[in-house]
Amino acid sequence: MLLIALVLRSNDRTQSDRNDLRRQALTHRMGIGAETARKGTEQKNVLGKRAFGSYSERDETPLENAVEEQWTKAHELLFRLPKKGAGEELDSFIPEELRGAIFCGHVVTDLDSIAGAIGAAVLHGGVAARASEINSETEFALEYWNCTVPEPIESLIEDESKVCLVDFQQQSQLNKAIPMKNIVGIIDHHALQSNTIVTEKPIFVDIRPWGCMSAIIAHSFLMYKRYLPKRVGGMLLSAILSDTLNLKSPTTTEWDRRIVAMLVQYVGVEDINELAAKQFRAKSHSLTLMSAYALVSGDMKQFKFHAGGEEDEEIKVAYSVIETTDAASATARLDEILPEMRKVKEELNVHAMLLAIVDIVNLTSSLVLCGRAEQSLAQAAYGGKMLNDQSTLMELKGLVSRKQDFIPPLTKAVKGGWVVPTFTDIARSESRVDVAEGEVEVVYDENPQGDLRRVSHAAEH
Repeated sequence: MLLIALVLRSNDRTQSDRNDLRRQALTHRMGIGAETARKGTEQKNVLGKRAFGSYSERDETPLENAVEEQWTKAHELLFRLPKKGAGEELDSFIPEELRGAIFCGHVVTDLDSIAGAIGAAVLHGGVAARASEINSETEFALEYWNCTVPEPIESLIEDESKVCLVDFQQQSQLNKAIPMKNIVGIIDHHALQSNTIVTEKPIFVDIRPWGCMSAIIAHSFLMYKRYLPKRVGGMLLSAILSDTLNLKSPTTTEWDRRIVAMLVQYVGVEDINELAAKQFRAKSHSLTLMSAYALVSGDMKQFKFHAGGEEDEEIKVAYSVIETTDAASATARLDEILPEMRKVKEELNVHAMLLAIVDIVNLTSSLVLCGRAEQSLAQAAYGGKMLNDQSTLMELKGLVSRKQDFIPPLTKAVKGGWVVPTFTDIARSESRVDVAEGEVEVVYDENPQGDLRRVSHAAEH
């Protein structure tokens, strides 16, 4: 009756009005996914409005771009998510092997292994477990989405327990409390290597070449048309952001992007960049575990500045931020960070690449300067004191916010006449010796789950 009434009343309305009414009717019929979808257009309008403030323009981040490009297709996926209590009639499609299983990730536990275990346990009516202690980023996500830390696998497993491994399939990453005879399934996104799990009988296996295992879990909720609690959806979203480095990783696929766009709408994230920045801040508590590529590219935005005249050159600046409680550990890694900054500057084709190390304990910052153009711009904008003899680190006393403190002085400097300087000689910082080489790859030498690092194979040729 509601659908008929809405259609009868829509004759004198615009096409947009009629589409809105149709969404309301579908919402009435389809439940929680449709209810979220009904709000999608309004939320997209919010996400699409970026207040640029004092600078002329900011490029979309990969996250914003993915959400916008995938919005419509992701929007359609929401209709496959039923409301709570619905979907039980489809239980026969759920793999019997995984019902009631313990879902556990790898040792050296990360966010994807915890979020995936939580999601898979909800999906299959099992129990989530952890193989080792959680890191600071995972702790943040659990608190942010109001989820409980899974119990240690040692306290849950019994002789007859069924165990499904999530986010790995290597024996070297298996918690010793898990006998291989108890393994009934694997859900993963990593390559099969020489030390994979060996089982006596066939098991359930879902391995896809995606950027994140939690994206596979989220997609499985769609396939099985199972109710997805929003707090669990939030955990899966955070895990995808983490594993794909905010969709910048070369391992990122279209499905990762689409699932992110879907979960943004489903859980109601208004500012995906803000969530990503908060996670990166939490992750930065453990700087020693992050590669130079992750440090430079993890929280980076690109800006465009104009002096104001019609013929003035557009100046493009990439600006990264590392917020940490251990600023000294970051500055101690300048020998790694500076070459990576120069490579990123080259790849992005920007005029300047800046990185601020924000000390969130003492509320002050240091600005990393990878070349003479950066030194010139920083002097014009901030006029801070140099903190080393190489003039690669400038004090930004009392400045901590990119939006409020870092960007406005750049705008003022450009409007005040700063232009990209031209140098007739080649400084060491502009030489190829101090520019990182190679492509970004997943490297497994230190972290069994792999780290995103820049790798050069020049010596192999």
